[in-house]
Amino acid sequence: MKTKVYIESYDCRMTVVYSQIVASILKKENYEIANSVEEATIVLLNTCAIRDNAEQKIFGRLNELRSRKYNNPTVGVIGCMAERLGEALFEKADIVAGPDVYRTLPNLIEQALSGGKVINTVLSNKEMYEDIEPVRLDSNGISAFVAIMRGCNNFCSYCVVPYTRGRERSRSVATILREVQTLIDSGYKEVTLLGQNVNSYCDGDVTFAKLIKQVAELSPELRVRFATSHPKDLSDELIEAMASMPNIAKAFHLPVQSGSNVMLKAMNRKYTVEWYMDRVNALRKAMPGCSITTDIIAGFCGETEDDHRATIELMKSVGYDYAFMFAYSQRPGTVAEQKMSDDVSKEDKIRRLNEIIDTQNLLSLHNNQADIGKKFTVLVEGRSKRSEKQLFGRTSQNKVVVFDKMEGVEKGDYVDVIVRSASSATLKGEIDM
Repeated sequence: MKTKVYIESYDCRMTVVYSQIVASILKKENYEIANSVEEATIVLLNTCAIRDNAEQKIFGRLNELRSRKYNNPTVGVIGCMAERLGEALFEKADIVAGPDVYRTLPNLIEQALSGGKVINTVLSNKEMYEDIEPVRLDSNGISAFVAIMRGCNNFCSYCVVPYTRGRERSRSVATILREVQTLIDSGYKEVTLLGQNVNSYCDGDVTFAKLIKQVAELSPELRVRFATSHPKDLSDELIEAMASMPNIAKAFHLPVQSGSNVMLKAMNRKYTVEWYMDRVNALRKAMPGCSITTDIIAGFCGETEDDHRATIELMKSVGYDYAFMFAYSQRPGTVAEQKMSDDVSKEDKIRRLNEIIDTQNLLSLHNNQADIGKKFTVLVEGRSKRSEKQLFGRTSQNKVVVFDKMEGVEKGDYVDVIVRSASSATLKGEIDM
């Protein structure tokens, strides 16, 4: 019988992509990918280390896997948390493997099954896994992630990614186009190009702007998204490429982190509020109606009430459609941890975060209500969770729309939907006859 391996992905779209790579590697070595942890001999946790709460979630899961609830599986921690903590994980895990050594997992697993603890956390400046076709775990058959680059050279003072993922390197254009074409041939209607900073993609003279146009040109029926972008690298060329292609989604995730120039300098973000707003205005001018989302950190080292208020004001000036919002958590090994003081109290962090969340909820509600009466092309993704009589999908602006079923409309279809009502999270509408 084949050894069964169950893979769990945590907290990051990149972990999802690389769990699919891991599944492909293991299947080629005659392992079977299990559908549940209960039936598996091996359980691999593919991890993120960007925030402390992400790691605490993994520690909780490791404790659970060692409880009587499960049949004592061999447990591996792979990815960023494995790279960061290394042998310190041996207390709870049998296998520790960094993000650049997934090709060695079959050998590591065999060693672990023979007894003992095994580790490999060597980082590479070349590994891209670009010759491996991912196994699309838990896919809806409509949308897929495609990794186009790995690593980061930005060294934001709060971030562990350069230390756990290594330096930036880009996949070849040919392998990316081949993977996307395979997805199109398999019936997929949407791809999201992923990287720690997709804006810095470069393969010879092919910039990210040129790459995304080439991907979009593969099929007019393919909707193309991407994440994540660094504001300092947002070029006019990319904005022009997005505006020129109707099937490139009119949605832009542009992490600001703070609305204070003092904080941006301390974070080593390499741009100012003024630069950021210039890029926002350029996006809005080229693509009226383009949605803009962001990431925001509350309570970074040295943040004052004035810095916090500047973030709130920037949020209102931009009018974000959505935001990922977090209280700052110190990450070992970063510049902030080594050279700065985590001097904002927990109470102030939570209060400021709640104010940011409240502000964003109002902005999201306002923006969604402004869509009432408008018509959007929606890619149908499946049945609504709340009603079998309804379907849901997303607009080009990445907003979720729920609408009544109609005969002949299936998952994977594009339909025009008129928005009739809205909450801060969801649009509700009806198919335009």
